[in-house]
Amino acid sequence: MPENQNSGVKSDSKAEDIALIERALSGDQPAYDRLMKKYHQLIYNLIFRMIYKKEDVEDLTQEAFIKAFQSLDKFDRQYSFSTWLFKIASNNCIDYLRKKKLSTFSIDKEMGSDDDDLHFEIPDSDYIPDKQIIDRERKAILEAAIGQLPQKYREVILLRHSQEKDYEEIAKILKLPLGTVKAHIFRGRELLNKYLKEKLGSF
Repeated sequence: MPENQNSGVKSDSKAEDIALIERALSGDQPAYDRLMKKYHQLIYNLIFRMIYKKEDVEDLTQEAFIKAFQSLDKFDRQYSFSTWLFKIASNNCIDYLRKKKLSTFSIDKEMGSDDDDLHFEIPDSDYIPDKQIIDRERKAILEAAIGQLPQKYREVILLRHSQEKDYEEIAKILKLPLGTVKAHIFRGRELLNKYLKEKLGSF
């Protein structure tokens, strides 16, 4: 494709993104859906290259979109939406990897264990005497929030996070298309985030 033609395509795409963002900010749900559908595979591929753990890639992809949509009013329209979204997704992956490294470390030596690695828990140096109480309260708030979700969202959230089913398993259990399962989990997480942001702000 000639350079000037390629530039025109990019310009059209950017104009489309800005129009969709304006509609989304005014409360147009299909505009959110269109933005997510347009960039889902690109973000998924980016995260997969960083994580290599398929079962977590879809979750991190959805988290990236949730964070982006929650901050959509802060998006600077002089930049490309895809570049901004890539940065959010990359930072999300870095946070994920950092937390993984902080929580455990492994010794690459065969020990006869199921995973061929011996994992050690790193002690919590920030122990708080009331931590167990706080954790119980957090759990109770989360359960209450999930209980308030519409049934179609509550089912997929419970299967994904309580029973740790993957997306394909959930689709089979509920006899739903895979795309519908992903959309319901995304919507459910959005609703949970809004509820928990307010409730857990004081913890």
